[in-house]
Amino acid sequence: MSLSLRHNNSGDTAPGIIIIDRYSGRQQQEQVVSERTLRWIYGTKLGELSLHALFKRAILSRLIGYVKDSPLSTRSLPDFVRTYNINLDEVELPLHAYESFNAFFTRRLKPGARPVCPDPQLALPADGRHSAWQDASDLQGGYIKGQRFDLPALLDDAELAERYRRGGMLISRLAPVDYHRFHFVAAGLPEAPVYLPGPLASVSPYCLRQQLAWLWTNKREMTLLHTETLGTVISIAVGATGVGAIRQTYHPDRPVRKGDEQGYFAFGGSTVITLFEPGRIRFDADLLANTAAGYETYARQGDSLGTPAHT
Repeated sequence: MSLSLRHNNSGDTAPGIIIIDRYSGRQQQEQVVSERTLRWIYGTKLGELSLHALFKRAILSRLIGYVKDSPLSTRSLPDFVRTYNINLDEVELPLHAYESFNAFFTRRLKPGARPVCPDPQLALPADGRHSAWQDASDLQGGYIKGQRFDLPALLDDAELAERYRRGGMLISRLAPVDYHRFHFVAAGLPEAPVYLPGPLASVSPYCLRQQLAWLWTNKREMTLLHTETLGTVISIAVGATGVGAIRQTYHPDRPVRKGDEQGYFAFGGSTVITLFEPGRIRFDADLLANTAAGYETYARQGDSLGTPAHT
């Protein structure tokens, strides 16, 4: 089974991204931050040259991080909030309390802003646009326009990849407008994260249509979560342009509850990939149906992603 990210065929020379909102059940066009820049980088020859010369380099992400950590960066916050309709009612602190753009970008939310689904349901790890496959081997035949998904490269471990090759896979894509903390999908005991080095290309749909491999070549961090009902669940946080920092906030080898915070991304959009052992997970029907039709599903952290296969 393959997925081709849906776009608007209204005649626009650079169509937007179409997703399905879980709460309304309707299609909607995603608001993409820096959309024109992304179209130029991933849609023109000059942009492609710039990508390889500059945009993948860690120094650029460090520079962006420096700018976004500056107190002067708060000047852009009101326009950012207004343009992308960010709900300040759920944000932990008032807007003026954030000392930099990055401080707001990595914001926590008020208690109860993201209710965690009841057992036996498992919780989505992040706000974002989600795609799910009951059998990850379905991706090996083509994910976007014939590009092959390389699970051994993603995990940097061929033996581990073989163990999860026929298991469930959830890809959760965060946009810059989203709440950027990610959480544990189930209760369990997490190991220390494994750092996997790489460049920092964008993981926006504009990029992935051209080069899916950024998902498994970008800088990323992998955490193994040992659970009672699901075996070992793997969470991979994938960095992107502008995301020079992936911060893990949990304590390794201490039990966590479903929905507990795992970490956060600094400025930029990014991705969380969740892997389940074969036969362990039954994804929610809407996630599977939308993915099969070529759509990502927008849903918030803490909402259901599915249930254990044997409950």
